Amino acid sequence: VFFFQIFAFLGLMCLILAIGNGIWEYDKGYYFQVYLPWAEGVNSASYSGFLMFWSYVIILNTVVPISLYVSVEIIRLGNSFYIDWDRKMYYPLNDTPAQARTTTLNEELGQIKYVFSDKTGTLTQNIMCFNKCSINGKSYGDVYDMSGQRIEINENTEKVDFSYNQLADPKFAFYDHSLVEAVKLSDVPTHRFFRLLSLCHTVMPEEKKEGNLVYQAQSPDEGALVTAARNFGFVFRARTPETITVVEMGETKVYKLLAILDFNNVRKRMSVIVRSPEGDLTLYCKGADTILYELLHSSCDSLKEETTEHLNEFAGEALRTLVVAYKNLDEDYFQDWIRRHHEASTALEGREEKLSELYEEIEKDLMLLGATAIEDKLQDGVPQTIETLAKANIKIWVLTGDKQETAMNIGYSCNLLNDDMEDVFIIEGRTSDDVLNELRNARKKMKPDSFLDSDEVNIQFEKSSKKPKIIPDEQANGVYGLVITGHSLAYALEGNLELELVRTACMCKVVICCRVTPLQKAQVVELVKKYKKAVTLAIGDGANDVSMIKTAHIGVGISGQEGMQAVLSSDFSFAQFRYLQRLLLVHGRWSYIRMCKFLKYFFYKNFAFTLVHFWYGFFSGFSAQTVYDEWFITLYNLVYTSLPVLGMSLFDQDVDDRWSMLFPQLYVPGQQNLYFNKMVFVKCMLQGIYSSLILFFIPYGAMYNTMRSDGKAIADYQSFALMAQTCLLIVVSVQIGLDTSYWTVVNQFFIWGSLSVYFAITFTMYSDGMYLIFTASFPFVGTARNTLSQPNVWLAIFLSITLCVLPVVGFRFLKAQLKPTPSDKVLLKIKEAKKRPPPPSPKRRLRRTSTRRSGYAFSHQHGFGALIMSGRNMRPKSPFATTGTFSPNSDKYKHKVL
Repeated sequence: VFFFQIFAFLGLMCLILAIGNGIWEYDKGYYFQVYLPWAEGVNSASYSGFLMFWSYVIILNTVVPISLYVSVEIIRLGNSFYIDWDRKMYYPLNDTPAQARTTTLNEELGQIKYVFSDKTGTLTQNIMCFNKCSINGKSYGDVYDMSGQRIEINENTEKVDFSYNQLADPKFAFYDHSLVEAVKLSDVPTHRFFRLLSLCHTVMPEEKKEGNLVYQAQSPDEGALVTAARNFGFVFRARTPETITVVEMGETKVYKLLAILDFNNVRKRMSVIVRSPEGDLTLYCKGADTILYELLHSSCDSLKEETTEHLNEFAGEALRTLVVAYKNLDEDYFQDWIRRHHEASTALEGREEKLSELYEEIEKDLMLLGATAIEDKLQDGVPQTIETLAKANIKIWVLTGDKQETAMNIGYSCNLLNDDMEDVFIIEGRTSDDVLNELRNARKKMKPDSFLDSDEVNIQFEKSSKKPKIIPDEQANGVYGLVITGHSLAYALEGNLELELVRTACMCKVVICCRVTPLQKAQVVELVKKYKKAVTLAIGDGANDVSMIKTAHIGVGISGQEGMQAVLSSDFSFAQFRYLQRLLLVHGRWSYIRMCKFLKYFFYKNFAFTLVHFWYGFFSGFSAQTVYDEWFITLYNLVYTSLPVLGMSLFDQDVDDRWSMLFPQLYVPGQQNLYFNKMVFVKCMLQGIYSSLILFFIPYGAMYNTMRSDGKAIADYQSFALMAQTCLLIVVSVQIGLDTSYWTVVNQFFIWGSLSVYFAITFTMYSDGMYLIFTASFPFVGTARNTLSQPNVWLAIFLSITLCVLPVVGFRFLKAQLKPTPSDKVLLKIKEAKKRPPPPSPKRRLRRTSTRRSGYAFSHQHGFGALIMSGRNMRPKSPFATTGTFSPNSDKYKHKVL
């Protein structure tokens, strides 16, 4: 947009000068034909004006900042290196530094309005720990004192002794001794519970040394469950495509693996069918409680109620839950079922639908065993980071595949949601009409006057354009949160509801989307990009976040437990979510401010330089004569003004990183693009026009009919050109000094060095020796020493500098005093705070935990049951294992559970 305006301005100036040339040639040119004849082929004043138009296009083309692109890329590259070199974003535990994988988006980091984040592995560590469980209606995991009161578990709490199990994982910690006693007493439900955990999974074992088991799991949840079974005496030792070897309380048993009913996003469960060494056929199943409860036998109703109470308790602690069940199978029925299963698995058409029907058929009348609860701890600094980003007016949307209850509990844990909010709206309609009503009711409560009739809601596009309508920001009458389930989100993303969704959601401080697929994550990001004039950022750690990361303006990958897919698809990467605040509030903000200052100064100095030619045209018969020496024109952007602006753009900072983090409100101007927009560009142009007037008319007036002290005249073109270009260079150097907030040795060297180089080159090029050697190239012989030795010349230079700079200084002072921006107020607070000792770190109020149901802890990628049954990922058996083991060359399994 700015370049089109500049080209239009260039064309206007050239047209004015061309018309002026035609008029001058018609009215005055006749009298100068003797010594200023028209060029060959020019036979009219109008044709002369036409030629002068193109001559002035060449002379005034410096108003178009061609070299801007090169300088911008250098600045972006330098700011990218700052991110790579930042030790405060280096994670020593896994030797992971921050990395800028692109150099074109640094300044956009300072304009982020919406952050879309995954939950598991991004806000949480994605390192799962088996914390509690419910078996046959009894809850395990809590520790009680002698009086029966539950006590808090800490580092001094006595751990369960697993020394009786030689294959136990020494890193595994559990504190409830009653569960171990139940296992040792051969409690049937307890044994069946852990037998299920040791058999129903797609984990691959690796045993390089006797007893040293390493589990490669598709998801950290599966690894945690198999490790728990291992420590309680049911050790998953090895597997082949047909068998699973388990060491049960010291006795090795080989189960025949008959079928794996794999997990997917629709089933939300997985099952295995095995035959025990005794010949019993059993189906073991684990999955989401809402799914499995529908498949239970009616005899489990009372047990289901007890288990539900335990699930509610686990939910209050934000644990990831899973329900487990089993079913004994009849031999004849199974043989018929497995035959039909084989036919369905080999079908060429409708294979997935046929398999799904068979899975639904056999996974009925299950017997409930209990539930597991896994803890996925928050990453360090997540609550503080979210609180800081919220103060910076950044809206955070969490897009997760977990259940609503799990996501909400994590939301409360990490300060996304809190009890100070006016309300948290839950959108869980089962039809499009229900979703529409819930969204409207929420928006009506947040801002009653924004309520629209249904006719207006359906208007999504301008009638005259296919471009989507940009929705202005609307302020709610308080702080609200919104939670929407994946089923409701599917309706809300439809054409008639997406406008209602984005209006309602964007009025909330926090939005949590639960049970969403990777495609829906991308659709939500695209929706905000479509209707909001805002810069978006998506952050995630897994393959299911790639589509979201690629859709957002800026993608950030976290190198965590789920491989490198997110990192490889991202623009920036680091190891911990807490580094996001430094990336945005420090590096992003600095990059944005530096780029804005660079653009403002670059346009200003080019306008001031070029428009002097425009004014000179009115005094030179519009003859396309340049004001400056041709060497000055060549070196102005290349040497004299290039390094000072690069120094400011690479090193400038209004406040240091510590104050940027303490006052996140400083980030808000970047979101509103206040530092460089159309209005700022017009101000730069007007300042350049004003400066060019001063830089032309002050030297012109100072030189007009002027005599030297020895009586000789210096009112010549060459002396005027030297004086004008000297005034120009000193003025733009003073201007960059005013724009610089953070002075370094480099800035000083570049500014003073550029001025020194100018005078050195000027006196050299205008010397007698250069004239004698290159007579045609350096015609300004002696001009420098004759002109710059006069006191009145320096007085005129000082007057030009004062008149150019004084309005800028006065305007900035009065604006800061009479109409300060929020950023000016914060900077004033920082100046006052610097005079006092730093305040102590504020104590954070502990948020109460919510008592909402927790979600089901399982991977959200399609399972690898077919791969395991095929044996393509197996290698020859280990000398320590009874069967084949996992090949480490396979990249399907990324999670190690030691």
